[in-house]
Amino acid sequence: MSTTATPRELVLELITEELPPKALHALGQAFAHGLRDILREQGLLAPDCDCVDYATPRRLAARFSHVLGQAPDRAYSEKLMPAAIGLDASGAATPALLKKLAAKGLEGIDPAALARRSDGKQDVLYAEGMAPGATLADGLQQALDYALTHLPIPKVMQYQLADGHRSVKFVRPAHRLLALWGADVVPLRALGLEAGRLSMGHRFMGRPELEITEAAQWSRQVRDDGMVLPAFEERRDEIARQLARESAALGATIDPAPGGSPEVAELLDEVTALVEYPTVYVGAFDPAFLAVPPECLILTMRLNQKYFPLFDPADGRLTHRFLIVSNMRPDDPHHIIEGNERVVRPRLADAQFFYQTDLKVRLADRVGELAHSVYHNKLGSLLERTERVRAIARWLAPLLGADAEHADRAALLARADLNTSMVGEFPELQGIMGAYYATADGEPADVIQALREQYRIRLDTPVTAGTLSAAILFMAERAETLVGIWGIGLAPTGERDPYGLRRAALGLISAYEQLTAGGWLSASEDSPARLSALLEQAHAGFEPGRLAAGTVAEVRDFVYERYRNQLAQAFDRAAVDAVLALQPPLHQVHARIQACVDFAARPEATDLAAANKRIANLLKKAEGGLPAFDPGLVAEPAERRLAEIIAGLAPEASGHIRAGNFTAGLAVLAGARDAVDAFFNDVMVMAEDARVRANRLALLRSLHELMNQVADLSRLAR
Repeated sequence: MSTTATPRELVLELITEELPPKALHALGQAFAHGLRDILREQGLLAPDCDCVDYATPRRLAARFSHVLGQAPDRAYSEKLMPAAIGLDASGAATPALLKKLAAKGLEGIDPAALARRSDGKQDVLYAEGMAPGATLADGLQQALDYALTHLPIPKVMQYQLADGHRSVKFVRPAHRLLALWGADVVPLRALGLEAGRLSMGHRFMGRPELEITEAAQWSRQVRDDGMVLPAFEERRDEIARQLARESAALGATIDPAPGGSPEVAELLDEVTALVEYPTVYVGAFDPAFLAVPPECLILTMRLNQKYFPLFDPADGRLTHRFLIVSNMRPDDPHHIIEGNERVVRPRLADAQFFYQTDLKVRLADRVGELAHSVYHNKLGSLLERTERVRAIARWLAPLLGADAEHADRAALLARADLNTSMVGEFPELQGIMGAYYATADGEPADVIQALREQYRIRLDTPVTAGTLSAAILFMAERAETLVGIWGIGLAPTGERDPYGLRRAALGLISAYEQLTAGGWLSASEDSPARLSALLEQAHAGFEPGRLAAGTVAEVRDFVYERYRNQLAQAFDRAAVDAVLALQPPLHQVHARIQACVDFAARPEATDLAAANKRIANLLKKAEGGLPAFDPGLVAEPAERRLAEIIAGLAPEASGHIRAGNFTAGLAVLAGARDAVDAFFNDVMVMAEDARVRANRLALLRSLHELMNQVADLSRLAR
């Protein structure tokens, strides 16, 4: 192969058996980027070189626009060892230096040619010179080896090579390796293959085997002669274009969700990874199937058949038509369409059968079956868990002004659909099917809504009268999960959180936020439904001794810590820390933080925060309990003034704070700055007289308690 310094286009392609579709896009990008990084590191890519990744169901490839045949020579400087160790008295190399030079591939170098530089303590020997740049053959081999061993492979296969003796490990068996630099083949080896210029086209269309003349022609030949669109993004865009065209022609849409749904985007990526030359066709099923809950039909078509169901854009209702993304483009596609319609019919018939069979048993009559389903071997059955959640819901409902019977009913029925045929076939429909069956049974509307929404990750809209039972079930479920799972020693560790406790904590926080937004909780009230009480109620549902000691306190701290991380993204961290240090009711947190932010902007804030921190440190040093403040022991004018200010400000500030007007409360307290400054300037707190010292500390304690009703203001000190 020529080693000219003139850049040429380079293409590298690995042909395999069908790659895992959900990982294909990531595999293609990782393959190209791994090659690029090593080639760039070795200086083989020209400054204006572009890298393009390709991925089809049976290939990974990368194209580089400007690649050198050999990298430029590079200056090198290798630190060796102190001169006193590397050279003997005559200046000859010692055995230690010779060994070091050999290890670095610098055998035979004249010791007199080594450079000496002082490191401030001693002279150190360096080997310096110009090294020839890497050749493309060597550099690309290293890049390929690196790329193949650093792919995000979901599961590795081990397979035997054609010689019947050797075996290799890779994501799927590899059959062909192409490496072209311009018109030249780059001699590479990988996975038992030797690089050549042969590629492959579509299995059933185009030419199955392609001889690529030069790198610049690879993508054209694969597309035009092989009938394969090699770029993942190009195929996805083409599929999206055809889906839009066909759905528009039918006056329908593939995605009724405003802004698009992740399910449709994921399906689009998946079908892109399943086809090489996509063509979209329209299929239809018997409209009688539309009597089945649409979620069942949608999931059947998307999950099992990879179809795109079509919806009426006016009301979002499912229609009896769907779009098929085929890997074939015959002149007459009716066999493809009819075949897909035949295949989907029994799937929809199964869904219809499951639904009609499930309706024969009332949802409430299925609850007893939960006794045979294990929730966790340390926490009992799903029926036991249901009873614990019911107890929490019955306790919580009256505290929020909800119908306790409806909240209890929702908790009773929440897991009853788990043993239905439909949920057995499609676990993704938990809760959704329970809502349909509850509707058929004539359950109250708010109970049905609670069943439908119980698996949401978080509440993101204000709670209304119609969703109050849903919010109660949501909170009861998460409180029981947090306390129970944590209490048996399964708290999250590092990235591991198999029971979703972090998600449960954030969900619980969102419930308090949306209850406040809906007016069911008020910042002016310290509700009995506060977090600590909720967790205590959840704990009471477990048998004594089943959970570890300290579980409630640990879970409460965990929830507040999750809230801290969330709030720090939107508010000043110091204000967040100041408020959460007191672990106030969750429904008051936002109002308190805003009050701290407003307070921090006041000119008095810095001095008062610093004083608060100083007071906290002094109180830590107090020995034993402090007596009540005694005005009769006041001797200094500044001391008397501070006592008067505290007595004067306390009623007004505390009144505002009790009313939930935290900003006004802190504004009143800002009026104490001058008195506080004067006190610390003029008064010796740690007086020699023990009674005077204790009385002054007691005065500061009362000031500290007054100032820290909203937040720990010392944390605002800069």
